[in-house]
Amino acid sequence: MLSAMNDSIYFSGQFLLATPGMADPRFARSVVAICSHDENGALGINIGETVDGIGFHDILRQFDIEPGEAPDCGIFLGGPMETQRGFILHSLDINMLDTLQVGDRWGLSSSIEMLMAIARGRGPARWIIALGYAGWGNGQLEGELTQNGWSIAEGYPEWLYETRSGDKWQMAWEAQGIDPNKLSSGFGSA
Repeated sequence: MLSAMNDSIYFSGQFLLATPGMADPRFARSVVAICSHDENGALGINIGETVDGIGFHDILRQFDIEPGEAPDCGIFLGGPMETQRGFILHSLDINMLDTLQVGDRWGLSSSIEMLMAIARGRGPARWIIALGYAGWGNGQLEGELTQNGWSIAEGYPEWLYETRSGDKWQMAWEAQGIDPNKLSSGFGSA
């Protein structure tokens, strides 16, 4: 249970996992990497769902960047806000001027320079691309965490780059020792 709002509990560098009780269908089975959370609100990137019909090479071509050595990987639907805007979540071996370092866990960038570095084989060792983000105003995320839609998880930065499971939502719950199929989609009151 969260303590009082003025206790300043922030979750940057952690993950939000949608519970089976998530009421908003846009976030069903979401795994959101929280990149920024402070007294002004929160910003996260959903890494639980890829966009159909678009790959990384398509994004590079939009900016007239030759794909070079970059694999044509899937693009994540980062969230419902500003879905025309791209974000790169990456390992911390490379930082550029616009990189937001999320603790010692990962970086968040949105620069053309980072896209070019990845295409040229000079970017971070590990990275993913997402379109859009999820955002919460002051106190909004904390309020949502008291309802039945989200669970907070420390998780591991490797969750960003994991590709073997085929279902990051299932993988994230199981990594915590929880079978999400056994979670209740409803809630009660005491």
